[in-house]
Amino acid sequence: MKKVLVVYYSQTGQLESVLKSFTSKLGDEEIKVDMRPIQLKVKYPFPWPFYTFFDEFPEAVQMDGCEIEELKELEEDYALIILGYTVWYMSPSIPITAFMQSQQAKKIFKNKPVVTVVACRDMWVLAQEKVKVLLNSLDSRVIDHVALTDQSGSVLSLVTLPMWMLTGNKKFFSALPQAGITQENIDNCTRFGERLNSSLKQDKEKESGAMLKNLAAVSVNAKLIATEKIANRSFLVWTQLIKWSGKKYSFGRKVTITIYFVFLVLLLLTVVPLNILARKILNIFQKEKLQAMEEKYELPSGK
Repeated sequence: MKKVLVVYYSQTGQLESVLKSFTSKLGDEEIKVDMRPIQLKVKYPFPWPFYTFFDEFPEAVQMDGCEIEELKELEEDYALIILGYTVWYMSPSIPITAFMQSQQAKKIFKNKPVVTVVACRDMWVLAQEKVKVLLNSLDSRVIDHVALTDQSGSVLSLVTLPMWMLTGNKKFFSALPQAGITQENIDNCTRFGERLNSSLKQDKEKESGAMLKNLAAVSVNAKLIATEKIANRSFLVWTQLIKWSGKKYSFGRKVTITIYFVFLVLLLLTVVPLNILARKILNIFQKEKLQAMEEKYELPSGK
């Protein structure tokens, strides 16, 4: 019997729903699926209070991690690991970072093939690159990647997603699309587990090629990659300013976070629209470059 470990952190429950759908046709009498959520020593609130939400920003960007519980009674002979994560401020979520930096992860992931699964807004490329670095440091290899993105799209999700996080209401604005991934997309994740089931029975996880090709596992919009990189550089500056303001949840941090929030709103109302317009014009002359970027970041699973 082959064993598959599914390790993840799902604060809202959306990622957990994705992974349950993903694995519903993976396990059978020949393949055992071991689902393991990461447990925190101090749980994050949901919905998030405003300042608590932004107070995690520096630690997320700088990938500092948090205190987590050790996973109990894990096997030692997993044939495959499925790593499910969400994106916090262009980085893997803090609990995932903490787990990947743990001594336990060093033992579990060493020399193991890994399928990464992300559920988030449509800007996940830089987070996936950071996850790859973490996995490489553990001597494991990414053989497939699946990315499910918010139904609201790039612009509207800037509003709908934060309101879901802050209120717990996916449909906070009746005139805007519901935040999160559509139920149809979640239900359709069964195709990935079904493919992995047949591939594992043929020992394809031991080969160098991807197992989830031609299943629309991932689609990259190269036009967003430049925006991600600009945002990430800005994040690095602001995270330092917020950390210099004081300890977590301190008054000093709240002052800097307030300034940062005002800066974000002004940015969204002024610079972002101009940037979108400028990039639409530039992209007309960069079709080949954009296509090459999409092909690069869609590896290994491709469209």
